[in-house]
Amino acid sequence: MDPAFIAGTFWRLMSALPLTLEVWALSVALGGLVALGVTAARVSGVAPLEAFARAYVFVFRGTPLLVQLFVIYYGLPSVGIEFTPVTAGILALSLNAGAYLSESLRGAIGSVSKGQWAASYSLGLGYWRTLYHVILPQALRIAVPSMSNTLISLIKDTSLVSVITLTELMLSTKEVIATTFRPLPLYLAAAAIYWMLSLAFEAVQRRAERRLNRA
Repeated sequence: MDPAFIAGTFWRLMSALPLTLEVWALSVALGGLVALGVTAARVSGVAPLEAFARAYVFVFRGTPLLVQLFVIYYGLPSVGIEFTPVTAGILALSLNAGAYLSESLRGAIGSVSKGQWAASYSLGLGYWRTLYHVILPQALRIAVPSMSNTLISLIKDTSLVSVITLTELMLSTKEVIATTFRPLPLYLAAAAIYWMLSLAFEAVQRRAERRLNRA
């Protein structure tokens, strides 16, 4: 196999990486905000909010991300709601990640000792101040491993947005294959890039866990 061809096509694929990382970063940020809101609703004690949050998690965890992308990008225009490929991709990834992250966070909150709640109440803190100032910081430390796994999976899930014509890494790979007719080395190159990204994020995860354990 021609080394020059491999090097050239590898860098052509790398040129699509900034958009992939942008979609991932925005999806992480928005998904995190969604997760915080959904988690707050799940533990609020307000029945309508809890029911809405449970339904949201049930829908987005129970349906494929690919179908969610199709509904948002191809389905919603039929009722007058249209998004650009970038916006639709970020929205679908954020809503999907938010459902998984919220469950990790909710489980972590449930694992915090009940005595923490009692101690905070005895100091005059109300429910919400206790949740955000006492319980949530401890829960985030517990939830880091599972939440990090979700975020690492999200970088690979960005490959699915190629189906809505977003020119990220996967669609760029397909476009190069269409002109070179050499699918195997190109798909292997794309897989190598995703693998390297996953390794980098796993290293960040391990470092974050070590710092939290020392805190």
